[in-house]
Amino acid sequence: MKQLLIALVLILSIACKENKETQEAIVLWEAYNDSAEVVANAEHEVERMRYKLIQSKVLDKNEVFLPLYSEVSAFSESDYEALKPMVLEQDIPTIQAHIKTGKLSYEKLVLFYLYRIYKYELDNTTTLNTVIALNENVLEEAKELDAELKSDPTTYRHPVFGMPILLKDNINTAGMKTTAGAIALMENTVDDAFIVSQLKSKKALILGKVNLSEWAYFLCSGCPVGYSAVGGQTLNPYGRRIFETGGSSSGSGTSVAANYAVAAVGTETSGSILSPSSQNSVVGLKPTIGLLSRAGIVPISSTLDTPGPMTKNVRDNAIILDALFGFDAADAAAINTKWGASYYLNATSDATIKGKRFGVFKNLVEGDSIYKTTVEKMKALGAEIIEFTPPQVDMSGFLSILNIDMKNDLPQYIKTHVTNKEVSITSIADAVNFNAADSLVRIPYGQALFEGILVDSTTAEGLEEIKGRLQKNGRTYFDTAMDAHQLDAILSINNYHAGFAAVAKYPALTVPMGYKTSGEPISLTFIGKQLSEWSLLNLASAYEKELPVREAPMGYE
Repeated sequence: MKQLLIALVLILSIACKENKETQEAIVLWEAYNDSAEVVANAEHEVERMRYKLIQSKVLDKNEVFLPLYSEVSAFSESDYEALKPMVLEQDIPTIQAHIKTGKLSYEKLVLFYLYRIYKYELDNTTTLNTVIALNENVLEEAKELDAELKSDPTTYRHPVFGMPILLKDNINTAGMKTTAGAIALMENTVDDAFIVSQLKSKKALILGKVNLSEWAYFLCSGCPVGYSAVGGQTLNPYGRRIFETGGSSSGSGTSVAANYAVAAVGTETSGSILSPSSQNSVVGLKPTIGLLSRAGIVPISSTLDTPGPMTKNVRDNAIILDALFGFDAADAAAINTKWGASYYLNATSDATIKGKRFGVFKNLVEGDSIYKTTVEKMKALGAEIIEFTPPQVDMSGFLSILNIDMKNDLPQYIKTHVTNKEVSITSIADAVNFNAADSLVRIPYGQALFEGILVDSTTAEGLEEIKGRLQKNGRTYFDTAMDAHQLDAILSINNYHAGFAAVAKYPALTVPMGYKTSGEPISLTFIGKQLSEWSLLNLASAYEKELPVREAPMGYE
């Protein structure tokens, strides 16, 4: 018997070694010469889209995709096509309903999204350079949730249970590196950010990490949005190399648009959720500052930073917002508020815009035909529309908030969260020196904003004056019309007024509004006062129901 056991162990060890060697021999992806694509963009009308490179110089996609290859390769095209009607472009409640009937499972749901990711991201003609890390345990975790549901089907579970979610790669996630797109943080291993713990506590499935504008687009000046040294150039599925992805949550926007996951989480300081959501025809919420925890997120500004959900529809956005929410005493700006159970469903179920009062910018009505037409349609549905011109307010000093906050906040993040000794930087000055040592690979577009941080001489007292003045001015910008006309919300376009909402610390929710003649997406943005998220979600849900416009990008249907 002992000899038989020894023989079995030897056979298994040889088999494991052969499987490992076989897997290592498999090449799923090969680096390619992207010079033709670079040349093709050399005369792009948007100057910052005149790329210097497309693919990352440091990321080997084989390392990202090989660990789950055997499971995904066993999932056939017919399996994929059979699940398509139940998953593609469907909202969370619909997907959960299919799972409860047994037509779908959490494991199959994950395989469906992985299949799409492998299908498009490993093909250099369709890749969006979006997914830069995968959770190697996600299928096992999905199987465990299937078993849990089967053993106890009647217990209430949050709608995010078992839903595959992608995270912007500046959000700390255990088991995956958190790089902020920077080579200096390529080996940054950390514990879960508070919001990731919130998702996991409700048993959402973390599918992987997505690309972003490096250092949340606070590194270079005039450089492409969606570029990072780690992930390369993120591309827009509605027009690869034709339309900008928006940033800095570029991968979050493109991955949701391409149906790589149920939802993604992005972060915003000023426009970084609103812009990529608008550019990729998805729903993005920048919440009130402090509503969601920022702890464990690579920072720009502790004054203005916030995470937020990015989804294909408003109801899913409300569900993900609720899943992320929770009071975090470790975040000095945290707001301790509560809302009723399942309010994320109630807020979007019986919504209407009839009788609601919306402020619209007079110059946008006169200057944008899609905005004008949308406003007219809302008026025909019973909304009250008030045109206004906002007061001029002083926004000077905005950059100094970002400069001084990041100078202070990045070292604090590293001190609090980074334990891997392979991360050598401890400050902005260290990062600048690290990048300069190999500028072609680490900073092909320079690091003008980082260098600007080092020379900003704003004092602590001066910074507090700027913060107070800009918050007051930002609120005046919106409140003048909101108070005078008793508005339910102000309507903007894309991220046009993101800076004012940022300093006011007001929430903003952007929803697909249509497509330009070129095919480029454009969105309607609802802005309200502090903690008006549920009102905005209600209004946006009614708008989405009455005027649905979102279409999946061609080639990624």
